Amino acid sequence: MSLNGIIKKRYNQRGRLDTFTEIADEAFGEMYDNEKLGQFYVPSTEYLHNQQPYTLLESGWMVNAKSSNDSQSNKHDEFSALNKSTNIAPNDDFDASKFVDKNNPAIKYNHGTTTLGFKFKGGVVVAVDSRASMGSYIGSGTVKKIIEINPYLLGTMAGGAADCQFWERNLSMQCRLYELRNGERISVATASKIMCNWMYQYKDRFSVGSMIAGYDKEGPQLFYVDSSAMRLNSNFCFSVGSGSTYAYGVLDSGWKWDLTDEEAIQLGRKSIYHATHRDAYSGGFVNVYLIKEDGWINISHDDCFHLFQTYYPEKAKAINEGGEFKEKEEQKDDDGDAPMS
Repeated sequence: MSLNGIIKKRYNQRGRLDTFTEIADEAFGEMYDNEKLGQFYVPSTEYLHNQQPYTLLESGWMVNAKSSNDSQSNKHDEFSALNKSTNIAPNDDFDASKFVDKNNPAIKYNHGTTTLGFKFKGGVVVAVDSRASMGSYIGSGTVKKIIEINPYLLGTMAGGAADCQFWERNLSMQCRLYELRNGERISVATASKIMCNWMYQYKDRFSVGSMIAGYDKEGPQLFYVDSSAMRLNSNFCFSVGSGSTYAYGVLDSGWKWDLTDEEAIQLGRKSIYHATHRDAYSGGFVNVYLIKEDGWINISHDDCFHLFQTYYPEKAKAINEGGEFKEKEEQKDDDGDAPMS
């Protein structure tokens, strides 16, 4: 007779299931003793009726809440250990303490990136690097930090890669559903508001600092949304990430509203490159997109090392030839105490 048959027979005869040892002995023979059977047991109806809601431990284990009728649960020695409420996971194998560095119990790794977006009369330029890092560890040098939401909308990634990718891909789906329901393309403001509403529902539970850029009826648009549910609109630019201060410095020196498309592309590329040159957590490749009235265009995908040779040909030549690069002597002002700009 099968084990299920034995269980059913015993239950019908006595109204209560026998202990796991008796059932196992009859089903499998004496070769399976208590030690080999381990945690295997079949609870009685009495035990099930006395059960309280489960308790979720910090370690992720679900354990039984302490029963109000402990005297009945202790009648069977085999069940006493199983019915007892505990705050420790079985055998301590998956306890939270097993996964924490005891020397650095509260260690938090820094994330690094540089993303940039700015508006000009011809549209929006979005430029990013491609390095994914966790502290001093470089996880990847070829991350695609610009998410193509639809042919007119782009989103950038800064913070946690998984969080940004998930929510922006979900936004892509919602933008398509909006088009099907309303018969028109979603505006950049509406798309960013949907993203912001999600961030508000899960406020501060993620690591997201994204720009939503696009072109709609209002012209070129640029919004910033982060995991604290902050949503900002810009008439100029945003830069997000550990290298943003370096990118802002180059951008501020060269931006003007009436830039040509080529000037805007060069400015975006140069801003991100200089950020990767100074910020240890940014690097890899510089990716540049241009958004115009008829949609976005993927402009370039340049290696930072090749850009270094473009922007600093003399330094690059000295490095490649193993020579020593000497800076030109700076021209002093009349007093001789400060370099002339």
